[in-house]
Amino acid sequence: MTMHIDLKSTLPADSTSGTLVGRVWRPDIGPSVVVIRHDGVFDISRAFATMRDLCETPDPAAAVAAAKGERIGDLAAILANTAEDTRDPKKPHLLTPIDLQAVKAAGVTFAISLLERVIEEQARGVPERAAQARADVEAALGGAVEKIKPGSAAAMELKKVLQEKGLWSQYLEVGIGPDAEIFTKCQVLSSVGTGMSIGVLKSSTWNNPEPEVVVVATSKGKIVGATLGNDVNLRDVEGRSALLLSKAKDNNASSAIGPFIRLFDSTFSLDDVRRTQVRLTVKGIDGFTLDGSSDVGKISRDPEDLVASMIGRHHQYPDGAVLFLGTMFAPVKDRDAPGMGFTHHVGDTVTIAADKLGALVNVVTTSDQAPEWTFGVGDLMRNLAKRGLL
Repeated sequence: MTMHIDLKSTLPADSTSGTLVGRVWRPDIGPSVVVIRHDGVFDISRAFATMRDLCETPDPAAAVAAAKGERIGDLAAILANTAEDTRDPKKPHLLTPIDLQAVKAAGVTFAISLLERVIEEQARGVPERAAQARADVEAALGGAVEKIKPGSAAAMELKKVLQEKGLWSQYLEVGIGPDAEIFTKCQVLSSVGTGMSIGVLKSSTWNNPEPEVVVVATSKGKIVGATLGNDVNLRDVEGRSALLLSKAKDNNASSAIGPFIRLFDSTFSLDDVRRTQVRLTVKGIDGFTLDGSSDVGKISRDPEDLVASMIGRHHQYPDGAVLFLGTMFAPVKDRDAPGMGFTHHVGDTVTIAADKLGALVNVVTTSDQAPEWTFGVGDLMRNLAKRGLL
């Protein structure tokens, strides 16, 4: 399926009013840090060789405002050349907006996603068993989880009750217990951006998108901005065993982040992140459609608390990190047969959008058919050195 990435939906609802930064591949030059302004896309790599360098400044938004940069074109033209299937390699195209930051994710941060993880475990990764497992788990919990504060006395009492019923789960442990689940989503530089393929394993028969807000944190743990992400998940793989989490989460093209980072400034703050409504649309070449939303306001652990669990004196990230905050959206709409729930088909177009963050658009393929990831950290360092940016 051909990807359609239009200017209006890619930008936030307030267009270029905020501080939007990203990365563009410039032919014969390489990856370049850019700022999106009302009059075009400007390369500010001479001031900030990497997105990591920009985010590590004391006030990234002010630093961007002070950087003039080189105009490299209209955003509409660059977007038009970003879709993977129609791209002209001789012209600039967008990349994912992050580079040297570690890519981390928080799991089981919403009550409804907690329920679905328990169901996956109860169903042992077999989608046909999901409906009965869902009924059993919901009956046992009685809606109690959504009102429980993780780590509280009430949470520990619920844990005791569930253990007595034989329903305690490792997912409930991180969902309502004292410790958040923070895992590595993928390797540095391996994420894809808008307009690119996202990959699921060819062997997977039960998988789904996970629409999320992704916060950008510095090496000191300060959140300086946010973007959108798709934490593609293989439900059958993780359902068989949580020890297969890396196989379920980290595959070629399985992490999508973009389209831009919106830095905190007078138009956008952490409170805006907390109020974000993330929308998901899946359109298949078979005519199937799926719509849903995720309200960050219903998160069980605050973004600052999740970042503090990820980074601090106990664990450093010298180049900063980005963190998927988790999703409350777990698609259960039947697609192929009654009781089988949702799973991706090759060719699905997945759009993840939020008013203040724009839209991230990708088309599903299998990880073995997605473009290989070949440009690593060594390549980036050599490129920047050749350009005299290091």
